[in-house]
Amino acid sequence: MYTTFHFRSAKDINSDFIEAIKLAFKNKAIVLTIEEEPDETAYLLASKNNKAILLKSIEQDKKKKHTKVTIAK
Repeated sequence: MYTTFHFRSAKDINSDFIEAIKLAFKNKAIVLTIEEEPDETAYLLASKNNKAILLKSIEQDKKKKHTKVTIAK
C-alpha cells in the first residue's frame, strides 16, 4: 500500500495520526519519508519555457490584454 499525507504544518501531526498509521499498517514493515512541500511559484518558474509563458501572461494582464476562453461542455 502507498499513501501520501499532506499537512499545512508539521504542528498538525499528532498522536492520533501516529495511531492511525499503526492501525492501518499493523505489523507490516513501513518506510516513512518526510519532505517539505515544494513552493508552487518556484516550481512553476523552474522551467524556462513555463517561466516565459507566465511572465508574458502577467504582462498581458497588466496591459488588460485578456483572452476569453470558452470551454465546451
